[in-house]
This record gives sequence, structure tokens and C-alpha cells, in this order.
Amino acid sequence: MKVKTILVSQPEPKVENSPYFELQQKHKVKIDFRPFIHIEGVNAKEIRLQKIDLNQYTAIILTSRNAVDHFFRVADEMRFKVPEGLKYFCQSEAVAFYLQKYVVYRKRKIYVGPKDFADLSPLIKKYKDEKFLLPASDQLNADATITLNALKVDWTPAIFYKTVMSDLSDLADVYYDVLAFFSPTGIKSLFKNFPDFEQNNTRIAVFGSTTQKEALDNGLRVDILAPSPNAPSMTMALEKYITEANKGK
Repeated sequence: MKVKTILVSQPEPKVENSPYFELQQKHKVKIDFRPFIHIEGVNAKEIRLQKIDLNQYTAIILTSRNAVDHFFRVADEMRFKVPEGLKYFCQSEAVAFYLQKYVVYRKRKIYVGPKDFADLSPLIKKYKDEKFLLPASDQLNADATITLNALKVDWTPAIFYKTVMSDLSDLADVYYDVLAFFSPTGIKSLFKNFPDFEQNNTRIAVFGSTTQKEALDNGLRVDILAPSPNAPSMTMALEKYITEANKGK
């Protein structure tokens, strides 16, 4: 069956040269964007209930832009003046670059990993005597816990923000040829909003093995999977499928 409409369960890209827009123009398909989940910050009172005192920590581990935003939001709410000597361990260059929104780079001690959390190990090990705070969501990646425990450093996880399922009731009567998901929570949001959802001819695209597992556990048929050797991104996986499905259009 041909593909004419796609719903991507993420916010619309803010860059003009997004691969999604190129995909839309090249294959004449309609692509809509709608986050199935969103982030809500945890207030300072809840942080204190977790027995978190920002004064105790000498280093912060930042895994995402959300972590950066919510660390500084909480610091502001607590009227905590972030010390210039605080060390920042950023999971990727993108996170480190985003950190510049809040701090002057040349005045701070910033250490950057290549990509995955485990890649931070040599940097953290070098400063193993620091007291590390890991501000994260309520869905902390298991890699972080495994890596930090293995290094035997003094670290504390703290929930600074939560992943919440969005209200999608306005989509009840809307049909798409393809639904694209990027996290297990996105799949859970689908069934929370539409408990009686039946896949029928809707193609399901998933990114990552955990998202795939959640889809299969909920009885969905996974038609498009990324990353793969031939399609390392969701847009490449979608293009590959659309090219095949829309042959002879």
C-alpha cells in the first residue's frame, strides 16, 4: 500500500534543511509532527524531598539539553548561585554546545564525551574524587547507572524532570498511513490515549530496539525499523520504505 501521510511523534524540526522536509518534497507525502510525550519540570520542593542539596556537589553530569535546562531552572528556583569552579561532564558535543546558553565557556571546566554515556568513563575516572550529581528524568537510562557504579565514584541521581504522556484526543478521527515512534513511552502514550487502537493498514515505524520491543509487546506489527546498516536514521528508513511502497505512483 502506498504512503501518502506520516505522523512523526516528535516536535516539528526548527531547522529549514531537516531531512523530513526533504523527504516530504521529494516523495510528495504529507508529514505532520505531534509530540506523543512531553517534559515537565520537577519543582524545587520535590527536589528537596529527594534530599538533594546542590551545595554538596562539585561536578554535574549532563546527558541532554533537557538536563541542562532543568538543572539551571532548579538552581534558579533554589536561589543557588552556581559556582564557577563546578565541573560539567557533558555526554556529547551537542550538550556541551547547548551549555553555553547558561555559562561562559572559557570560564568553566567542561569535559565532553563523544556520544554514548559509557564514553564519559575515562573523563569521570580521571576526576573520581569529585561528588557527582546526575540531574535526569524519571526514566534514567540504565547505562548511566551501570557505568557510574562500575567506576565506584560518589554520585547521586536526581529527578529534575518527568516524561509525561500528551493528550492526543484531537487525533481520534485522524488516519495516517505511517506512525513513527522514537521511544517506548511514545508507544505507551498511543495506547493510553487510544486503548482500543487497531493497527489495520497503518504502518508502524520505530527507532531503537526498546521501542521495537514495546511495540511488539502491545501487539503491533513493526513495518519500518531504524537504525539499520542501510538506514541509520528514521528519515532514511522511511524513504527506503516509501520508495518501495510507492513504486509506479
